Amino acid sequence: MNSLAPRHAYHVLLVEDDPADALLVEEALTGRGIEREITRADDGIEALDHLRNPDNPRPDLIVLDLNMPRMNGRELLGVLKEDGDLRTIPVVVLTTSATPADVSSAYERHANAYVTKPVNLDDFLESVRSIDQFFLETATVPRQED
Repeated sequence: MNSLAPRHAYHVLLVEDDPADALLVEEALTGRGIEREITRADDGIEALDHLRNPDNPRPDLIVLDLNMPRMNGRELLGVLKEDGDLRTIPVVVLTTSATPADVSSAYERHANAYVTKPVNLDDFLESVRSIDQFFLETATVPRQED
């Protein structure tokens, strides 16, 4: 395990409108003996409300679907990129779209990683675990104030 990985629970904001996919992601993220707090938003508007509420914890990682109602993931990525307070939060896109335009657009807008949802359950869970691994490999521990 990465020596820079957090020694405390880390917070994941899951932005996913499909309840079945959200449940699978949550189950995959709660395994492997690593403590996490997972908050779910059904679309980009709900995610922004959560992110901009000072009473909510700042997520360490955002897992984002692209295809959602009201404000989709593409639009949310654009808002995140332009927001000085939110642009530093790592974003992993987890979506069914594998089109080159969606992949390149996601990276241009703010995404740190892009994972395509497979239809096979085992492959899907492995993809979600790769998101977890992404976080653990790229996490930095904030300096503790004395």
